Amino acid sequence: MNALDRESSIVLEPGRNARAHANECMDRYASGDDSAFSELYDALAPALYRYLVRQTHDPIRAEDLLQQTMLQIHAERGRFWPGANVTPWAYAIARRLLINSYRRRKREADAAPAQWFEEESPSPGADDLLHSKRVARELEHQLTLLPAAQRVAFELIKKDGLSVREVAEILGTTVIAIKLRAHRAYVTLRAALGEDALGKD
Repeated sequence: MNALDRESSIVLEPGRNARAHANECMDRYASGDDSAFSELYDALAPALYRYLVRQTHDPIRAEDLLQQTMLQIHAERGRFWPGANVTPWAYAIARRLLINSYRRRKREADAAPAQWFEEESPSPGADDLLHSKRVARELEHQLTLLPAAQRVAFELIKKDGLSVREVAEILGTTVIAIKLRAHRAYVTLRAALGEDALGKD
């Protein structure tokens, strides 16, 4: 079962409950309960997969990186501190593997950006739908123009719903640095797209 199939089977609500469940699964797994791995995979894989797809623009490569991430979590489970937050740790592993993969495959460019909105069939209100798609495409384009540090911080907060502190842990920097990166990204995007495209800061 791939990450997309697993995503459709997740019934936990996103947010703190899901994170607490992931932490509990990781604590069990790190303590030697092998049966907890399946639950841990289900708790972590969907969000990690979405992150990797956005970064690679390649679902197959994202799936491969996801599997490598989960294998590394397995290999390093003995080093996990009981009671720690597994989500930033998992993202940090995924990001490190992603960077390593970029170094191995120096050519990445012209892949079409993954859309944030799914394609829908024409329906009443087609003008609104077309406008939404145009805004989504333009947002993706503007994101590619941001410095990488700002783009990653913005996406992890706005798309993955991570806290500023968690993003700081993932990226190995300070909370203040992440706040500045995300704010600068927001200001740049708002200037390019307008307030309505992004909503409130």
